[in-house]
Amino acid sequence: MTRRTTTRREFLGAASCAGVGLFAAGAAASPGPNDTINLGLIGCGARARQLLPSFQKASGTRVVAVCDVNSRRLAEIRQISGGEKVRAYHDYRKLLEDKDVNVVIVATNAHWHVLCTIHACQAGKDVYVEKPLSNFIGEGRFAVEAARKYDRIVQIGTQQRSRAHYRKAVEIIRSGRLGEISEVKVWDCDNWFPGRGSPPDCDPPKELDWDFYVGPSPMMPYNPNCYYGYGYDWFKISGGGHQVAWGVHHFDIVHWAMGVRWPKAVSAGGGKFAFPDDNRQWPDTFSAIVEYGPGPVAKNGFVLNYSMRIGCRHIRRSHAKCFFGTEATLQIDRSRYTIVGETPRGGKKSVPDEEILASDDECHHTQVFLDNVRNHKKPFADVEAGFYSTNVGHLMNVSYEVGRKIRWDGQRDRVADDPEANALVHRKYRPPWKLAVG
Repeated sequence: MTRRTTTRREFLGAASCAGVGLFAAGAAASPGPNDTINLGLIGCGARARQLLPSFQKASGTRVVAVCDVNSRRLAEIRQISGGEKVRAYHDYRKLLEDKDVNVVIVATNAHWHVLCTIHACQAGKDVYVEKPLSNFIGEGRFAVEAARKYDRIVQIGTQQRSRAHYRKAVEIIRSGRLGEISEVKVWDCDNWFPGRGSPPDCDPPKELDWDFYVGPSPMMPYNPNCYYGYGYDWFKISGGGHQVAWGVHHFDIVHWAMGVRWPKAVSAGGGKFAFPDDNRQWPDTFSAIVEYGPGPVAKNGFVLNYSMRIGCRHIRRSHAKCFFGTEATLQIDRSRYTIVGETPRGGKKSVPDEEILASDDECHHTQVFLDNVRNHKKPFADVEAGFYSTNVGHLMNVSYEVGRKIRWDGQRDRVADDPEANALVHRKYRPPWKLAVG
């Protein structure tokens, strides 16, 4: 496929009219219960390759359009999706004008999630958007507003919400079976030895439109660590470290299980202790303490302790969470949940030990989304739940960057009594991109 770079004139012209007027004319009617759902895929990288099979296996779906600013990846996914009959786009806004597309899968890097979601809603498309919802806190609220204003189904890719053993574990936690819960521990541990080093900035590969890829983020020189092998999670252009990219899955379950939406205070610290010579912009070793107020499960509030490292995996369940109650402790990851009963001093266990293995239902989230689209039903993994879950990791990073504890006003989406920290809640988009619902 021949690489085509958008000219600045075309870019400015399209961006200036990328609102409801442009997209409404091309909007397709929502598919009914018996209609085939026509899918458009935006972003053809690693996550798209993981997601696509689950959508292709679902009955009553077909991929009709794909989009990426990397022509090589675009051509590869086009072949996987059905070959020449699948339309290929360099600019996602052109895909959104495609009248055949009913539903959009946003599998780009995080700094594109919100804009693609807003514009898809304006175009009358329902949206499956990958996690994390946003690249900074201030973005996410716009995606929520767009879903509501245009009455679109927007489901976030926190697939653990649709898995049976997670649903059972949450039911147990909310029932009070664990007793009074005062602490939840969450951790993400990997061993990426020997690190990725610090290669020099260089020209982007010929198949990549780097200017379009950077999009609304501040322009930076191309660096291979920022683009390949999940390196984008560790540069501010498109990520916030494991605490955002992985953490959103955990915090989503914690919020669901504990019946809360946002914390009241966050403090975090860390550094590049494992791979000090890497050019990553976020710590490779990181910890945070997150305080929550009273809720339906923890009547007096609780503390969430988060720990992340990429220099040592030495733990059986490397991405997991643990709920500590007065009667029992429940630990859960994608493989199983385990309950260990407490033995009070001089007493007997009131909660028996239990372990339940996960079912083979990791792709069930896709079918749940398609059912929600067909019935025009608000998803359980709705965009607003994704907004609150994503914010936790971002708040940790805000605390880390200012070097102190911050207090969060979740009613108004702002850091209380700390102008320096609150300034990090929002970022300016690089022109001509604009963050607006329309």
